[in-house]
Amino acid sequence: MAVALILIGLFGGVMYQANQVSAWLQQRVGELEIFLEDVEEPILLAVYEKAQLVPGVAEASYISKREAQEIFQQEFGEGSEIFFDQPFLPASIKIRVEPDYANADSLVRMGERFKTWNRVEEVVYNQELLAKVQQNLRLLTVIGISLGAIVVLAALFLVANTIRLTIYARRLLIRTMKLVGATDQFIRQPFIVEGIAQGLLAGLLASGAVWGIYLMAQAYVPRLQPMGVFTAILFALGLIGAGAFLGWAGSVLAVRRFIKNISLH
Repeated sequence: MAVALILIGLFGGVMYQANQVSAWLQQRVGELEIFLEDVEEPILLAVYEKAQLVPGVAEASYISKREAQEIFQQEFGEGSEIFFDQPFLPASIKIRVEPDYANADSLVRMGERFKTWNRVEEVVYNQELLAKVQQNLRLLTVIGISLGAIVVLAALFLVANTIRLTIYARRLLIRTMKLVGATDQFIRQPFIVEGIAQGLLAGLLASGAVWGIYLMAQAYVPRLQPMGVFTAILFALGLIGAGAFLGWAGSVLAVRRFIKNISLH
């Protein structure tokens, strides 16, 4: 049971990292750049401050004409100095949206809103790339849920077979209990309690094992997203609860069918 829960825990950890990466990727793709008119700097800074207050804006950064010239020089390198007689690039504001707004519809609405502002010359965003990223993320989510269901079913099958073997090893004791008048429900209860207890213990063992594997993975892959204390506690409680559920479900499935098949003759 602990092995089955470790598989579930590892799969859950992979899905957690995938969700973190997908949220980061959506934020990176969900960006807008507002190009401003050639007016005085205080007016442009006022537009920048106004943009920071728009719902859905996670981060905003102001790029002056001089900074835009330096970025141009870094990106184009040698030969770009021929354009440096005077700053020719407009000032702009880079907007990074919150994860909930990192979708094509919200990005279009936000872009249209910025276009109506005074001193805004153009709003640029990559709507097609964001739609493609969202499509791929939905596909990965469906694949992840399907694989997770397979892992859970395999774990349940493993637990049920293990408990069935335990009941088979005690078939003579069960037969004796039936001969003295014990009901199926009375015989079933100790196996269910034992299954839940073993599930709780397996959940504790699996939590420790998965946490150890996670720490080892962090040592070899420093870019793994760190898991907070609250998330780690919820993850451990989830594994323990899953262990109790698997123990209960496996016991009920195995006991209900097997006890009835034990002959008294």
